[in-house]
Amino acid sequence: MRRLRRGAGLSQEALAERMGVDRAYISWIETGRQNATLLSLWHASQALGVRPAALLDESHVVATEEAPTDGKP
Repeated sequence: MRRLRRGAGLSQEALAERMGVDRAYISWIETGRQNATLLSLWHASQALGVRPAALLDESHVVATEEAPTDGKP
C-alpha cells in the first residue's frame, strides 16, 4: 500500500481521509502491525485508483495445497 500511496503522491493523512479511516490505521497496515480488512482494501483501491489485487503483496501470500482432483482426501 505504501508504494502505491507514494506513487499517487498521497500522504497517509490524505489516503486515510479518502478512505474514511484514521491515519494511524494506514500506518499500522503499512508497517504490518495491522492486517487490512477486505473492505479496507476495497476502499484503498478506490482511493488509489487501482484494482484491489494491486494492494496484495505477493511476498505475504501463503500458498495452499491444491485439493485432490480424484475425489480422495
